[in-house]
Amino acid sequence: MQLFSQSFREGEHIPGEFAFAIASATSHIELSYNKNPHLSWNDVPAGTQSLLLVCHDPDVPSDGRDVNQEGRIIPASFPRMDFFHWLLLDIPIDVTAIAAGSQSSTVTINGKPGPDAPQGLRHGINDYTAWFAGDAQMKGTYFGYDGPCPPWNDTLVHRYTFTLYALAAPRLEVRGELTGANVLLALKEAKVLGQASLTGRYTLNPDVA
Repeated sequence: MQLFSQSFREGEHIPGEFAFAIASATSHIELSYNKNPHLSWNDVPAGTQSLLLVCHDPDVPSDGRDVNQEGRIIPASFPRMDFFHWLLLDIPIDVTAIAAGSQSSTVTINGKPGPDAPQGLRHGINDYTAWFAGDAQMKGTYFGYDGPCPPWNDTLVHRYTFTLYALAAPRLEVRGELTGANVLLALKEAKVLGQASLTGRYTLNPDVA
């Protein structure tokens, strides 16, 4: 399997239109277009009955107390954890591409609805749900794609890995809510015939951009 994008190339910077936020000279960050990037694939293994797409950032600080705090920085050596940005389930095998902006084209305060997604697909719950849980203005259940928004005071450029899985079943059976953790647990029990990944990079820190 191979995974491609017309929106960015492997290892390159993800354009701001595909991010949740972009850098601002006056307020550090401002909301962006939050479009999902274009993705396409080929060489799907024989026997595949559906596809699953997962986008995660493995570079999120494991403790948020210094995140976006004036006078503080988050060193590159700080412990990190996974943050899921997109879970797109039950992609039919006759689908070979996802158009840019077809699944997300704006920031939706309090989260996009789900799990029903455009084109009859199924969206999971991304980790902005937990991130904004204590924010009275932003809290909600965030289904679907919400793009990069790394801390503006982080000295590490974050990686965003899109992974496509080929499954030997028409539907991934997930116990509980459609969170990243539960989807990964379901993947361990599913028959995965192949996978392919594509990684882009993003930062809101002008000192490391």
